[in-house]
Amino acid sequence: MKEIATPHSVFVALGSNLGDSASILAEAMERLGVLSTGRVRRSSLWSTSPVDCPPGSPPFVNAVVALTPLVDETPESLLSKLQEIEREFGRRPKSVLNEPRPLDLDLIAWGNETRSTPELTLPHPRATGRQFVLRPLAEIAPEFAWPGTGQLVATLLADLRTDEEIRRLEQPGGPGLIQSHEDPP
Repeated sequence: MKEIATPHSVFVALGSNLGDSASILAEAMERLGVLSTGRVRRSSLWSTSPVDCPPGSPPFVNAVVALTPLVDETPESLLSKLQEIEREFGRRPKSVLNEPRPLDLDLIAWGNETRSTPELTLPHPRATGRQFVLRPLAEIAPEFAWPGTGQLVATLLADLRTDEEIRRLEQPGGPGLIQSHEDPP
C-alpha cells in the first residue's frame, strides 16, 4: 500500500559531506524513528554536487524523510532535537557558511504550516530551489502541496532549472519505511 503525505506530515532533509556519508545518513534516519508516531518514510540516498559551499567542498549525500510528529511536538521542539542529533554526529557551530559537515538536518516543512521567526522559517525558504531537496522529496511525497503556494512537489521539481549534479546511489531496497518507536518489532 502506497503511503501519501498528509497535512500533518513533517519533512526533514538530511545531508552529509564529511566521513562515511551514506552510513551517517542511514544511522541518522534510524534515529529519526524515535521522533515519529508512525513509520518514517525515507527516500533513496542521492549523491549531489555542493551548492553555495566553499571552493573545494566535497560532494554531498542527501536524502529526505517524512515523519508524523509526536503528540506534543512543535516545530521548534523538533528543530531542537534535530540540532542535538547533528551535534551527536560531530556537527560544530559554523565558522564558514555552508562548510563541509558530517550531518545536516533541515526541517523542510511541517504539514501546511507557514511561519517566520528568528529561530525557524517554514517551509524552508530555499528548499524549492534545490534539486538535492526536491528530488528525494518527490520520491516519497510527489503530491505534497507546498505550504503557502499549493504547488505539488512533483511540479516544483519539473519546473526547477539548476546546474546541480545529482544521481541516485545504488541502495539495496531503495526508498522505504523505518519502524517508529511505537511499531512492534
